[in-house]
Amino acid sequence: MKQARHLLVSGKVQGVGFRYFAQMTAVDHGVTGWTKNLENGSVAIHAEGTPEQLNSFGESLKKGNHFAKVHQIEEGAADLQSFSSFRIKY
Repeated sequence: MKQARHLLVSGKVQGVGFRYFAQMTAVDHGVTGWTKNLENGSVAIHAEGTPEQLNSFGESLKKGNHFAKVHQIEEGAADLQSFSSFRIKY
């Protein structure tokens, strides 16, 4: 059963390729949705997939890429929108 989650990632996550990392990680885990930089320096993510896919995606995001430093990921429920891919919003 597909679910949707809204993630708010804070830390050193802008200017370090984090959105691209999130997109590649989503593809690896079969997760769809989007990611976007926010004005406050954090990154928003709308992720859709099975609970297992979303959990493993979230665990990978916590590790970040080599340049990012994830301090916190706030997670909440979101409405399922049935995306066909995972994209970066600008």
